Amino acid sequence: MKYIIMCGGKYKGWETPRQLTEVCGERLIDRTIRLLKEIGIPVKDIAISTLSKEFSDLEPEILVHNNEYGTNPKSYWLDAFYPMNSPVCYLYGDVFYSPEAIERIVNHQTKGIMFFASASPFDSRYIKRWAEPFAFKVVDTDLFRDSIEKTKYLYDTKQIRRAISWELWQVIKGTQPGKIIQNYEIINDYTCDIDNDEEIQKIETILGEE
Repeated sequence: MKYIIMCGGKYKGWETPRQLTEVCGERLIDRTIRLLKEIGIPVKDIAISTLSKEFSDLEPEILVHNNEYGTNPKSYWLDAFYPMNSPVCYLYGDVFYSPEAIERIVNHQTKGIMFFASASPFDSRYIKRWAEPFAFKVVDTDLFRDSIEKTKYLYDTKQIRRAISWELWQVIKGTQPGKIIQNYEIINDYTCDIDNDEEIQKIETILGEE
């Protein structure tokens, strides 16, 4: 299985890619790569999908992926998923993962599609007030691509308000009978995406207390 760390798109207020933000003296992208390697994933099975040249110093393969979300109003966030025809796990590059979260994502077996995210009631160390998505593990790549296109269609026809991870998961969950689908694996610890300096400070405080 390929583990693709998604590092595309543009973020308002961030001069450099958010995935290069340092937390506890280590960039988010470096931490995710390190945690994958520590659990036994070889570098050849790790890749980074991006159009930015700022990731060229990293060891994993770079998958050049033109994701225009944030700069092109006609683009979709769902285009962040680099298209694959073989089993793949998509990891969100702006997430600060716990070692336990990476272990659960790597070790979880599925024959279809698995969605990893937080859920209420939240762990006391969790710094958000809402649930966040962390990863998709995909074995049924045809169904995943079809679900992305269906989610885009629902958005274009104003049947849903957004076309992002949560809506995609709802489409996958409601797929036709006969498909082997496992849905939502809850990860509740300090794993979360990083949106601002205040959240970086909160994570550093939590880890400093452990």
